[in-house]
Amino acid sequence: MSHNSLRFRQGFTRFVQNGRVCLVNYGPDAGKLVTIVDVVDQNRCVVYGPTSGVARQMIGYKRLSLTDLKIAIGRGARKGSVEKAWTEFDVEGKWAATGWGKKQAARKAKASSNDFERFKTMVAKKKINEAARKATA
Repeated sequence: MSHNSLRFRQGFTRFVQNGRVCLVNYGPDAGKLVTIVDVVDQNRCVVYGPTSGVARQMIGYKRLSLTDLKIAIGRGARKGSVEKAWTEFDVEGKWAATGWGKKQAARKAKASSNDFERFKTMVAKKKINEAARKATA
């Protein structure tokens, strides 16, 4: 049985494994990217976020959202090798290119916009809607 047919039959593509890039969804590091460095047991793993500022720590799976990204590191990889693999794989760039990353960036931009930026967005939307109404009428 080939690897592709097994993958098709199984249905899952995101596994808890060394090198899997995850998004922390709860706690003080919520919204930051980390990678799994070591699997401890069925409930916890050791993670490290080289560019997000997340220290190497044990964290429960319920606080992680697995992404499709995976870097090539071994079990219990040290800080330097994780950072090297992270930059070689360009995790930040690939994350920003995904729909999930774009949505997260848009939410952040919307939340940090000031009153004048919101006003400009509203005026632009009005102009687009008016053009659409004229086109359909």
